[in-house]
Amino acid sequence: MHGPAMSGWLLMALCAVTGAYCLLRARGRTGEERRAARAEALMGFGMAAMAVPAAVVAPPAWGWVLYTVLFGVAALRALWFSRRSGHHLHHLVGSSAMVYMSVVMARSGGAGHGAHASHAMAAAGGVPLLTGLLLAYYAAYVLHSGTRLIPVTAATSGGGTTVAGGPPAGGWGARPELALACRLTMGIAMFAMLLSL
Repeated sequence: MHGPAMSGWLLMALCAVTGAYCLLRARGRTGEERRAARAEALMGFGMAAMAVPAAVVAPPAWGWVLYTVLFGVAALRALWFSRRSGHHLHHLVGSSAMVYMSVVMARSGGAGHGAHASHAMAAAGGVPLLTGLLLAYYAAYVLHSGTRLIPVTAATSGGGTTVAGGPPAGGWGARPELALACRLTMGIAMFAMLLSL
């Protein structure tokens, strides 16, 4: 969302690919896993749309209101499902952060988007304490997710070491490390977007 237009395009592509993978994950799941994958897909596509450089596609003034309503509903949904799963609390924070960024962008007149969003968000201001708390949350989330991607080794009976947990049955869509990598990617993207506030 900040810097040259190329960074906006790269962020948009990364978030769109992540959203697409989350949709594919949702197809092969049921219940709680499907709800989580759908919420992550919505977040990925929403972040991709927010990252499109303004020099190419200037967002309409009502676009920020649409983002606010869409992610407000997603936040309420995450709050409802957080009774069953703690992971939905992360979705609640993510959806709330998207609402916050949309409100800040709407206050700036919607002029900022993509490569020029940092200037518009800085002009709009945002709430420094809230932005700082969200940055701290996503920094901790990214570090925690990154450590979970480090392979764990286990000793075999022959004295050598092997990587624990080979590829699971069900194909590449069922691989937990890819789902974790997608969550890590979206956490990094959200951190980058919040930095421009």
